[in-house]
Amino acid sequence: MSEQLKQHRDQIDAIDEQVLKLVNERAKLARTIGSLKDDGVIYRPEREAQVLRRLQGNNAGPLSNEAVSNIFRAVMSNCRALEKALSIAFLGPLGTYSEEAALKQFGLGCGAVVCGSIDEVFRTLEAGQADYGVVPVENSTEGAISLTLDLLLSSPLKICGEVTLPIHHCLLSQQIDISQISHIFSHAQSLAQCHEWLGKTLPHAQQEAVTSNARAAQMIHELVSTDGTFAAAIASKRAAELFGLNILAENIEDDAKNTTRFLVLGTHDVAPSGKDKTSLVMVTKNKPGAMVELLEPLSRHGVSMTKLESRPSKQGLWDYVFFVDIEGHQADAKVSAALLEVAERASLLKVLGSYPAAVI
Repeated sequence: MSEQLKQHRDQIDAIDEQVLKLVNERAKLARTIGSLKDDGVIYRPEREAQVLRRLQGNNAGPLSNEAVSNIFRAVMSNCRALEKALSIAFLGPLGTYSEEAALKQFGLGCGAVVCGSIDEVFRTLEAGQADYGVVPVENSTEGAISLTLDLLLSSPLKICGEVTLPIHHCLLSQQIDISQISHIFSHAQSLAQCHEWLGKTLPHAQQEAVTSNARAAQMIHELVSTDGTFAAAIASKRAAELFGLNILAENIEDDAKNTTRFLVLGTHDVAPSGKDKTSLVMVTKNKPGAMVELLEPLSRHGVSMTKLESRPSKQGLWDYVFFVDIEGHQADAKVSAALLEVAERASLLKVLGSYPAAVI
């Protein structure tokens, strides 16, 4: 080993010792703060978002902002665990993109509550069997997850945060020859997101939708071929590792910018972070121009609307509810004023939650 290399490694060792000491000092402070809280809430998404934004703003590199976020999410997660190890419910099995979103938001210092469906995530939280839940709500290619919207309408749970996750699909199989693939299993949204690639590469393969991509990978892992034909799953690299499958192709999604947005669900409100969103459900009164009248206060008070999605109300034929995302927190003066007026004009207004905008 050269003397110059040894000097650099010695410097790294010294820095590691300093980092270890400082991280433990941070942990002691976090534990002290936890003992001073009087509401029992361990997870403060608004505070964590503020920390990550400040660090990203001060980041001079060479680490990327995403790398900085990953490091400090892990630090905050393990500091949180000194107060209580949180349990996080998500759509399983292990290896789903919902699990990836949960890990991105909460770090590794949490317990996994693996659910068999999105409905079960809601039921698990409502029954107090998990502290928080992570559910998909929309995809940049395929649009809204209707089931999640319908459940939000009827659930008492609150939105505490959001996570955006770039989605890169892989074709996984026990087989190594892609030309032998005759059946493809995946979630319906993932099959749609890879429609063009599948049409060009495996036009004759039969496609079948299942509850999740990781469930598809698990099925392929357990499948025994008796007639010489082979099946494949569309899932993540992590699913390939978990279930011991070969990656036949990577990044097979039709849109390279394919991204899914997930919501963090809990039972408590979240304080303002300085860069927030508020999600609403509203129903218009049955009269001409009702929708324009309903949204007018948002425009007049300078509140930006970032999403408007309609869903059948299931109360009557051609009767709809509207899901709306706006910029700002419900405690902000202009947002609060606008919502008061909207409530007077709507036949129903439900605030699903105000929460920090996603941090990469």
